Amino acid sequence: MKKHIVSLVTAAAIVGTFSFGMNASAEEVVVQKGDTLWSIANKNNVEVNELKDWNNLSSNLILIGDHLTVSRTEQYTIEKGDSLTSIASQFDGVSTKNLQEWNQIDNPNLIVTGDTLSIYKNGTPSTKDSTQAEVKQEEPVQTKEEPTADENVAKELTMTATAYTASCNGCSGITATGINLLDNPDKKVISVDPNVIPLGSKVYVDGYGEAIAGDTGGAIKGNKIDLFIPEKQDAINFGVQEVNVKVYK
Repeated sequence: MKKHIVSLVTAAAIVGTFSFGMNASAEEVVVQKGDTLWSIANKNNVEVNELKDWNNLSSNLILIGDHLTVSRTEQYTIEKGDSLTSIASQFDGVSTKNLQEWNQIDNPNLIVTGDTLSIYKNGTPSTKDSTQAEVKQEEPVQTKEEPTADENVAKELTMTATAYTASCNGCSGITATGINLLDNPDKKVISVDPNVIPLGSKVYVDGYGEAIAGDTGGAIKGNKIDLFIPEKQDAINFGVQEVNVKVYK
């Protein structure tokens, strides 16, 4: 954006220095041990690329204690002398018509000082927003972090989880059940002990989502699982975590 409000992590400092209409109200999270961009994006129903763009990240590396903006919109407070045209001109890819549609403004000449306007990053609501808005008109939306109905759960386990990638030295990228993870990097697959979770089972892992028990590993015995995460650094950052796992019928 033209006035460098994209980070919003430093918006408080900007507002404290300049008389400027943008609130520092974007939602933030503080990176905790075991967090990855992938897990944070999942929890906040956004894309990893959006997180990287909003926080000016050139890689997937994040550090414990980092503050990350996780909202899709910014809030602009209307000031005396503002018009929709002048406000739109401050943001790349935003038009007066966009502001009217996003904020349900019928008359572009009637805006009130002190009111706030929602402005989508990059001038376009994310695909997830649009899709969910359409579905919500008919029935409640099940988010990616919500498991299938409990009546379909065969058993529930507390397990020790680690993470792996398909691009390590000597790795073929093909799972024990024949899934090519190199060709399908977005596939949710976990390695299991088949004596605990049968291969081919559909599962739900807290913080990871719905997945297929599609692989095995020499160190995966008993109540241990290994989560496939496409980016090596994200897998490293995942570390070792205790997770709840639901195995569907």
